[in-house]
Amino acid sequence: MKLTRRDGLRLAGAAATATLVPSFALGQTWPARPIRAMIPFTPGSTIDIVGRIVCDQLSNQLGQPIVIENRGGAGGSIGAAMGARAEPDGYAILVHASAHSSAPAAYPNLSYDTANDFAAVAAFGTVPTVTVISPSKGIKSLKELVARAKSGSVSFASAGAGSATHWAAERLRMSAGFNAVHVPFRGAESLTEVMAGRVDFMCAGISGALGFMRAGQLMALAVSTPKRSRALPDVPTTIEEGFPNSDYNYWMGILAPAKTPRAIVERLHQETMKALRHPGVVAKFEPQGLEPMPLSPTEFDALIAKEIEVNKALVKAAGLKFN
Repeated sequence: MKLTRRDGLRLAGAAATATLVPSFALGQTWPARPIRAMIPFTPGSTIDIVGRIVCDQLSNQLGQPIVIENRGGAGGSIGAAMGARAEPDGYAILVHASAHSSAPAAYPNLSYDTANDFAAVAAFGTVPTVTVISPSKGIKSLKELVARAKSGSVSFASAGAGSATHWAAERLRMSAGFNAVHVPFRGAESLTEVMAGRVDFMCAGISGALGFMRAGQLMALAVSTPKRSRALPDVPTTIEEGFPNSDYNYWMGILAPAKTPRAIVERLHQETMKALRHPGVVAKFEPQGLEPMPLSPTEFDALIAKEIEVNKALVKAAGLKFN
């Protein structure tokens, strides 16, 4: 039997449709069991607080529990390595932050490829980092802190070398032109040390620091966003204080192992976007100062790839050394 050109096109279309149906069905039937969500920082950190808010709502929407596993250490790279090695079946996700795109600059010998071992799913948004200090230090503004640093010695805390709190401080330090001793911690204890005055300042995620600021245990000097934060409208930005290129994009979001079926990545993206619009989530995010970041998975992947190169350049320019 001789096939006409029209017959050939019809058969080709049928084959393409047959290929798409299983993928579409997979996205619709997933998930059929609980999902593991790895958060590569300690409980109480900004990404832990925000990640749990989103995962709680996602669990409600998907009808399956999302089990949080905190795997802190090495600026988030320990937990990220676990995420990279996880089975790419949609039942293991990584809830991470912008420290993810700085990891290759901080740790050149990572056991995973930051750009290629993950599929970006959805960004929750960006959260301001805020430069905080103990009121006992007697410093009232960021300019005063910089002057103190230039005339003597100051220290800054972070949630770990290579963490977002570390990078935010380094961008500020480079812009303002001062030296400071970096004191890394494993997580939330960094704020405790700043409150006690044993470490001078920290560029902390606003979610983790806001309660202490309201209690008068920490003083906010500036936020690292290009414009003032809705959560701290009376606090100036680092740029307003006279330090250009000192802002820091502290994003948070979900990634999956790179070979996770695309239908699952797309379904999880859609469900996350829906969760971010839920009134309960919006209400919880309002005090965190979270700014929307509506990126497609492809756009999110591109952002991460770009930031990897920017952070490598920062390490070279600042002469940073990591253990």
